[in-house]
Amino acid sequence: MPSSFRSSIPTWPRTSSCFWETTYNTNAQVPDSAGTATAYLCGVKANEGTVGVSAATERTRCNTTQGNEVTSILRWAKDAGKSVGIVTTTRVNHATPSAAYAHSADRDWYSDNEMPPEALNQGCKDIAFQLMHNIKDIEVIMGGGRKYMYPKNRTDVEYEMDEKSRGTRLDGLNLIDIWKSFKPTHKHSHFVWNRTELLALNLHTVDYLLGLFEPGDMQYELNRNNVTDPSLSEMVEVAIKILRKNPKGFFLLVEGGRIDHGHHEGKAKQALHEAVEMDQAIGQAGAMTSLNDTLTVVTADHSHVFTFGGYTPRGNSIFGLAPMVSDTDKKPFTAILYGNGPGYKVVGGERENVSMVDYAHNNYQAQSAVPLRHETHGGEDVAVFAKGPMAHLLHGVHEQNYIPHVMAYAACIGANLDHCAQAGSAGGPALAPLLLPLVLSPLHILF
Repeated sequence: MPSSFRSSIPTWPRTSSCFWETTYNTNAQVPDSAGTATAYLCGVKANEGTVGVSAATERTRCNTTQGNEVTSILRWAKDAGKSVGIVTTTRVNHATPSAAYAHSADRDWYSDNEMPPEALNQGCKDIAFQLMHNIKDIEVIMGGGRKYMYPKNRTDVEYEMDEKSRGTRLDGLNLIDIWKSFKPTHKHSHFVWNRTELLALNLHTVDYLLGLFEPGDMQYELNRNNVTDPSLSEMVEVAIKILRKNPKGFFLLVEGGRIDHGHHEGKAKQALHEAVEMDQAIGQAGAMTSLNDTLTVVTADHSHVFTFGGYTPRGNSIFGLAPMVSDTDKKPFTAILYGNGPGYKVVGGERENVSMVDYAHNNYQAQSAVPLRHETHGGEDVAVFAKGPMAHLLHGVHEQNYIPHVMAYAACIGANLDHCAQAGSAGGPALAPLLLPLVLSPLHILF
């Protein structure tokens, strides 16, 4: 992103439909990403901190999980014979991707190392374990999270001297080996851990791909190493090339998850550059698919207490100062502000004077009104953009859990399995579209 405000129209509003979604969890006015992911992937509202379960499951209580599991649109697409994939810039067992395949009373149960003894004794499984076992034939999985796949203290392939990057699993399992063992012998599966390996693949011969490019979350786009870390748009390109080989279509979940992390850290420049890369990924997906057979849905799972103001003129750096000073303390302020977060600073009992601060630094923490170690989500409705078959069904204001039902209807999957045949016999369209959700296909769904 240039230093001045980006004037060009981003990719995602260039769509045939736009509407607003309510984001609250069943027990929270301001939501978390686990409950929201369950809503827009599984079609039911859920409690904060829980993934792939209904609101009958209480956070941290393993014994409330059984019988309350809900399946996702990724599962519906797979059951209909489509290829499916998950691409994220977070760890692959983070809140958003985990709702596509896992059922957990706590989003933080990344591996068994993060689970309490009570939950382990009651038979609950960690999210990384579920990724490899619940839906064994996910064609594409890419993101971070290597350390959750390996036995505790196993040295990481990239950061050999970093103890925090070592394996975490207490059960001694190597989930990468387990992933490989589940694949049919006549199919070609590949595990890669860096960009060089990824881009060297002959995708015509790849049936299954697991790419884990960091021990935890992937690097911010501004910090990305071009040798070891692929960009989000590069991962999307690879994913679609693999998935579109299936004549029955595909479902691809794409998450620019580090946008959220940048905001939580008050690092607006990091967050906005992540958003620009997300825009690039949406453009890449659009260039590789067709409006005739691909429903693309682009949204956020929630907002942030992030604001941009101060009557700045065109051409002013969005990372710079507003052209005015406070009429109360006579000090300048940045054009970007947070309602709360780590950017709150007091110097000598007064608000910090930011006139001499390097507010254009990649890791500058923008000013906030309330001091918190981590900035919070916002509770307002967020926009949803859609294009492709049945995009017209996404309009007005809807509950967040409405989204996967529209996508399933468009693709004739899940409870709508017979819809296309019925529509065709009645003289209507018999197309079964791709699904491409982009948080980013009806032969394809992109989300």
